[in-house]
Amino acid sequence: MNFKKNGIFSRREENDPPRPYGDSEPSNQVLAVWGSPGSGKTTTAVKLAKYLAGRKKNVILLLCDMTAPMLPCICPPGELECEHSLGSILAAARVSESLVKHNLITHKKYGNLAFLGMLKGENEYTYPPFTANQASALLACLKEIAPYIIIDCGSYIANDILSAVALMEADAVLRLVNCDLKSISYLSSQLPLLRDNKWDADKQYKVASNVRTDEASDHAEQVLGTVTFKLFHSPELARQTLSGDLLSDLSLRDSRSFRKELEAISREVFGC
Repeated sequence: MNFKKNGIFSRREENDPPRPYGDSEPSNQVLAVWGSPGSGKTTTAVKLAKYLAGRKKNVILLLCDMTAPMLPCICPPGELECEHSLGSILAAARVSESLVKHNLITHKKYGNLAFLGMLKGENEYTYPPFTANQASALLACLKEIAPYIIIDCGSYIANDILSAVALMEADAVLRLVNCDLKSISYLSSQLPLLRDNKWDADKQYKVASNVRTDEASDHAEQVLGTVTFKLFHSPELARQTLSGDLLSDLSLRDSRSFRKELEAISREVFGC
């Protein structure tokens, strides 16, 4: 792995005092993206991470799903510098910053962007079980490595320790939901699990996802309630998702609304 001067992977001993980031530390450092199945969590998380990296911000994208690993769905394998697994970190007796750095995956084109997730063919039983304390230690290490952390959470949090811990400890949460009754019903069944663990509802942003042009604004809010952001459906984005090429640029006119809303999310959450 290449260690860039003053970049995400600058060498630092664990006992050294925290180093200042290249830019001022954001008020919100960790953003968790969560929502109903098929609501575009991974797509939104990847595009946000790419947007920040494109602005020369050091960002780490953590992909929590262990049932259907999403790392193989982001970009062609040849674009990645190496292949390391999130499972190797959580299987360790002690989660350390050096261990996390060693297992981060970098991209050949985007030097400010790193990934952490399960590899193709792995699942939650590939590695030994881990605890909430290990998940918390991982998040603490990530916060020492980079000023921006985006976490793609799994939808089913009842048995997903990493996603549940991420939602509890994140500075802000994007809660994505499609404009349909099934998505509403799903979230209604999951939210009590978070409330039982002192879920901070004030840190979440409600996001209407995959909004189509025939779904009028009034209709969307009638189904979902008040939302902060609306991510409109883009055929170009849908094609990128299907082909596993989410790091490609969105250049067509049909993606304009999505791009603008993504920028608005970045300004609101991270101030950039």
